[in-house]
Amino acid sequence: MIAIKQELLQALGQALQQIAPDHSLSPTFEAPKQASHGDLACTAAMQLAKPLRQNPRQVGQALIDALQAQSAVQQWVDGMELAGPGFINLRLKAQAKQAVVREILKAAEQFGTQAPCADRVLVEFVSANPTGPLHVGHGRQAALGDAICNLLATQGLHVHREFYYNDAGVQIQNLATSVQARAHGHKPGDADWPTDAYNGDYIADIAADFLAGKTVHADDRSFTGSGDVADREGIREFAVAYLRHEQDLDLQAFSVRFDQYYLESSLYSDGRVERTVDALVAAGKTYEQDGALWLRTTDYGDDKDRVMRKTDGGYTYFVPDVAYHVTKWERGFSRVVNIQGSDHHGTVARVRAGLQALNAGIPEGYPDYVLHTMVRVMRGGEEVKISKRAGSYVTLRDLIEWTSADAVRFFLLSRKPDTEYVFDIDLALAQNNDNPVYYVQYAHARIQSVLRSWGGDVTQLQHADLSPLSGEAAQNLMVALAKYPEMLTRAAADFAPHDVTFYLRELASAYHSYYDAERILVDDEAIKLARLALVAATAQTLRNGLQVLGVSAPEQM
Repeated sequence: MIAIKQELLQALGQALQQIAPDHSLSPTFEAPKQASHGDLACTAAMQLAKPLRQNPRQVGQALIDALQAQSAVQQWVDGMELAGPGFINLRLKAQAKQAVVREILKAAEQFGTQAPCADRVLVEFVSANPTGPLHVGHGRQAALGDAICNLLATQGLHVHREFYYNDAGVQIQNLATSVQARAHGHKPGDADWPTDAYNGDYIADIAADFLAGKTVHADDRSFTGSGDVADREGIREFAVAYLRHEQDLDLQAFSVRFDQYYLESSLYSDGRVERTVDALVAAGKTYEQDGALWLRTTDYGDDKDRVMRKTDGGYTYFVPDVAYHVTKWERGFSRVVNIQGSDHHGTVARVRAGLQALNAGIPEGYPDYVLHTMVRVMRGGEEVKISKRAGSYVTLRDLIEWTSADAVRFFLLSRKPDTEYVFDIDLALAQNNDNPVYYVQYAHARIQSVLRSWGGDVTQLQHADLSPLSGEAAQNLMVALAKYPEMLTRAAADFAPHDVTFYLRELASAYHSYYDAERILVDDEAIKLARLALVAATAQTLRNGLQVLGVSAPEQM
């Protein structure tokens, strides 16, 4: 049906050219708002009415007449009707809908994907400070970033996954202070406990391992504790390596991988921050005031100018961000997507302003941002706010251990990133249709059970006669299957993995309805093979969509 739709789009383009030779409309079809209205809808008549100075229904009828002369329409369209102010609804022939089954079985895991291209995109996500375990907000970002990478890859893009470690600054010094205080034998609540210290039990674990002279291994470093309480620099390096290792374990438990870990500290050690500041000064985009160095961000749409270098000589946090994004551009990534918490909203304009002020050829709007809100966790009708290990928040690992990595991923991706999400632990554990991930996974497992009962070779279903698939439930399921490729393209363009969760729930619903309407393993061999081909194609599409989300497709439940 995908190829057939392309034929129909070409036919629509030719019909539009016939009735409006000077038009600039791209031929497009939409899904009718109600399935009973047809399979495809076209709104071109209403868009052309004004330039053609005709009634929309007159234009619509002329377009229908032109379409009826097209061979693709004659071959694949069962009927067309003019509705409302000028909608054109098309009803496809059964064989047009059936074609998608064969397409899916032939393409298998590649169904819905585009051919590889040369375009490269860098996606930065998680990028947590190595000062504690990953919290559920980081979990939402990990799920979003990973799914967005997968979505972009389905469109043929070469995707580079990057984690930016904020291993410099005040928070890292607070981490060292906290571990050193624990090493001295102090604990939260003591008179000598530092005001800005981290209070979780993990701080005590770090201090104990440092004093014991243990060695910790992170992705890019190993460090052995000296055991010397006065060795503050050694404590800092040990604590950062320890927590980088812990965060690596969190991400492994969530099946998230990265191509590169980029250290904030390297921007200082390599002189990139200083060179970026010097370049902005040389470009005439800065000024001195009240002992601080300011950037003229108002020249680029910010509501006020921003301090770059404070009176104490330290840089504000957006300055290394500008330097970091220069490295992305210099590494050849003309397209960059940053997945960050909504608390980074204020940095968007500043980073973009800094990049534009450099006059280095970086386009406006670089980089793209996807900002997400935090997550509330509920259990037993009450909010869960703390974790003993973290001290003040629920960790990603807590959530995975309480439920499952599949549930955490699917749930955290089931809403738009900028909407608040409440993670209901009880719902995530429920084995019923109210649990969306269970509902979708059960549809896949149910199909696998049918295929096992049949016991045949699924590859032979590619050649099955599909003409018996004429019932309403089968037709609805095939229409749902045909939506998958375009849904992927839209979701990738909008950085919207929640669209995939909505689609999978819709597809699972269509399958459950079909299963209830028609028995699959019937005695008639031709009918049985046709129905098996349909459900096998459905299972393949469910697997493909779940894989985009990073969620498993179980064989049985």
